[in-house]
Parts: sequence; structure tokens; C-alpha cells
Amino acid sequence: MREENHTKVTEFVFLGIVEDPQIQVVLFFIFLIIYLIILLGNTGMIFLIVLSPPLHTPMYIFLSQLSFLDLCYSSAIGPKMLVDFLTERKVISFAGCVAQLFIFGGFVDAECFLLAAMAYDRYVAIRSPLHYSITMSRRVYICLIVSSYTAGFGNIVVQTISLFTLDYCSSNVINHFFCDIPPLFALSCSDTHINEMLLFVCASFIEFSSLSVILVSYIFILSTILKTNSAEGRRRAFSTCASHLTGVTLFYGTLIFMYLRPTSAYALDEDKWASVFYTLMIPMMNPLIYSVRNKEVKDAFKKIMGKKTVF
Repeated sequence: MREENHTKVTEFVFLGIVEDPQIQVVLFFIFLIIYLIILLGNTGMIFLIVLSPPLHTPMYIFLSQLSFLDLCYSSAIGPKMLVDFLTERKVISFAGCVAQLFIFGGFVDAECFLLAAMAYDRYVAIRSPLHYSITMSRRVYICLIVSSYTAGFGNIVVQTISLFTLDYCSSNVINHFFCDIPPLFALSCSDTHINEMLLFVCASFIEFSSLSVILVSYIFILSTILKTNSAEGRRRAFSTCASHLTGVTLFYGTLIFMYLRPTSAYALDEDKWASVFYTLMIPMMNPLIYSVRNKEVKDAFKKIMGKKTVF
């Protein structure tokens, strides 16, 4: 009898962001535009960096990786969400749910560590500009990038195995628009206490270890900037760091709100909109944040556009 009650779930059904069909159609067109901007902005940034030799520096290599991560984790969510806006029954297979969580979570976790690596890169560039090319050598920045991916996907492997070994026997309806950890905890009929503790410990380690690197880096950066006599030098240093700090604040603020809370504090209907912000809005904004005030990026773009005009 116990085995009957624990029949394996073979698919999940999303409730989506809203239930009103008319609003869903409106949201489809809004999020279609957002997703197209994500594709254009992030692929454009990657190709711009690849095609512009002046941008072949660690700072822009990291930025190209950031665009790649944003493109990957938003694409794990965006296309499925757009299709679901136009379908009455929003279904995803059990294997599809596992894959979606794994891909999305792995790239998001990797971005946490990549943002820390970017902060360290800015610290080295501002603190020791004469030794920058030696300290941040090709071997070093590749090692930082590979480590970010390894740590990010290492964590999500643990979380995915922990989550999908739970029993889902009472319902298969997920009160969300994608397979995320909190709504799946709410759906499980198993005791999730240990799993929730594991999530909290792993999320805390990722957030606070990477944030600590960022904080310490910027403390040293600020100390160096304040000692700079040149007003132009201070302005350029602040301008270089402002975009990264903006991206960090938006990204980490949302993740901390989403994952470093007890389950009792989750309000799934309200949390859907917070999820929209970091799954789609941040990937859309990052190319703008990192390029609008960046003279080197704008100059590289003008140069490439000039070449196309000539031919």
C-alpha cells in the first residue's frame, strides 16, 4: 500500500506566472521581446569581444564568459516559458525538469564565482597596473574561469541529486513557471528538512564566499583610488568598477532573497516575479550595464560597424 501512495511522478505541470489567458498573451509578447534582446545583447557582446583584438584582455574575456552564462541560463527558462504562455496545459517531463534545473542552476552558480573573479581582476588592474599582465596571465584567468564552472556545476549536481531523490506523490502541479528548488520542496511529500539544510548551507557558502572576495577586492580598490592624486585616474577607476558593482548588486540581491530564507518564508506567488527578474531581466540588462559607459566597448563596436559599412 505504501508503494502505491508513492507512485513515481513522470511529469510536472506548471501553474505559470498568471492564469488569465488574455494576460498570458500580453506577457508572451513582452517576454518574447525581452528574450530577443537577451539573445541579441549577449551574443553581440561575445562576438564583439572575439572580433576585436583590443578587447582580448582578461577583463573582457571574463565579460564574454558572463554574457555566455547569462545566455545559457536564460535559455534554459525563456523558450519553455514562452511556449507555456500559449498552451493551456503547461507540462514538463520528469527528465526535462531535472535537466532544466541542472542547466539553469549550474550556470547561475558559476556566475556567482565568475563575478568574484571579475572583482579580483579589477583589484589587480587598479592595485598593481604595472604587474597586471604577469599576475593576471592567460593561465591564471583560464584557471579562474574553469574553477567557476567546476564549482558551480559541482554544487548543482549535489542539489539535483538531493532534490530528485525525494518522493512526489500527492501532486505534480508546480506553483511556478520553471523547475526551481523552493517550489519543488513545497511539492514533495517527503521530509525535506535535511534537503533544505543542504540547500541553505551550499547557497550560503556560494553567496558568502564569492561575496567576500568581491567585498575584500573592492575595499582594496577603494583604498587605492583614494590614494590616487589624479582626478582623471580616480574617475576612470570608479567608472570601470561601477558597472561591475551594479551587476553584482542586482544579481546577488535577488539570489539572497530567493534562496537564503527558511521554507516558511516563501510566498510562491510573489516569488515568481522575483524569479522573472534574475532569470530574464538581469541577462537582458547586463550587456547594457557593461557597455553603455564603457568607452573601449563602444569604440570596438564603432570600428566593426565602420568595417561593415566600407564593405
